[in-house]
Amino acid sequence: MRFASFIMVGLLPALMPGAAGAQARDFPVAATPVLEDRFPIQPVAFPNGVKAYRDVTYQTLPGYRPQIVDIYVPASPGPHPLILYIHGGGWIGGHTRHSGALADFPKVLAALAAEGFTVASLEYRLSGEAKFPAQLQDANAALRFLHKNAAAYRIDPARTGLWGGSAGGHLAALTAVTCRNTALDPAAAGDPCVQAVVTWYGVYDFTGMNATPDGNAAGGKLLGCQGACPADRLRAVSPVTYIDAKDPPFLLIHGTGDKVVPVDQSHLGEAALKAAGVPVEAIYIPAVDHSFIGATPAATRDATLKATNATFDFFHKVLGVARR
Repeated sequence: MRFASFIMVGLLPALMPGAAGAQARDFPVAATPVLEDRFPIQPVAFPNGVKAYRDVTYQTLPGYRPQIVDIYVPASPGPHPLILYIHGGGWIGGHTRHSGALADFPKVLAALAAEGFTVASLEYRLSGEAKFPAQLQDANAALRFLHKNAAAYRIDPARTGLWGGSAGGHLAALTAVTCRNTALDPAAAGDPCVQAVVTWYGVYDFTGMNATPDGNAAGGKLLGCQGACPADRLRAVSPVTYIDAKDPPFLLIHGTGDKVVPVDQSHLGEAALKAAGVPVEAIYIPAVDHSFIGATPAATRDATLKATNATFDFFHKVLGVARR
């Protein structure tokens, strides 16, 4: 043991920092603490020259995980209209890379990018992390980030569309119709407004969600209500409350057999938009449930592809991008 100890002690000076002949380590040092994530962002290649950037941080807030978007950029120099997709999941779950029965949603978003759009897919704070209006504020923050970095992602800030399904459809509609509403988002005074909106089976009026078993529960978790939510809280989270003539064109798509978000929600939204003089189109797909799930795989496929093609075509038409 004494011999071993002697060997270790003898070797120790050569192992210690600053040993003779060792070069001092040198790293870049800023003048103030650096909180940004500096891990290299490597684009992923998709067909037709589309490059996608995963997990791009658009916002960091104390006490929360970094908020991220995936961004799909066309090969052509642009600038291109921006489409921001907002995922569903009842405001309590879901993620940025899924939508309904589409088997590979990133490939769908990359295909939209290949047709001449920069596409971003949003992660927002779920209701278990923060209550409303945090989710709306996150969508606004993502739009601000993307417009601020328009040159890097080949974005035309004057042409922006929103697309969402279910809870994401609600948030897409609400983000559009509350543009620059500082009561819901103190940072929204100078926000960019959008020029087109597509909602799939979205919620437009929370007072009508009593028709489904989980309607009140999901809304209550989003709003943080104990028991039944009061009427003023339900109005505050409902897109129909804010619709006016300044809102952009909408496309609403809904299955008539939806048992999660009743088709009446899109009927209510369509009627309110029409009453305000907002250009609105609606597609009601017979006999399909939430997420366009039909009685057979073929029916699900037909409904899903009908909705997806109509969505792409709507953005081409409203945002002025010729079909390639």
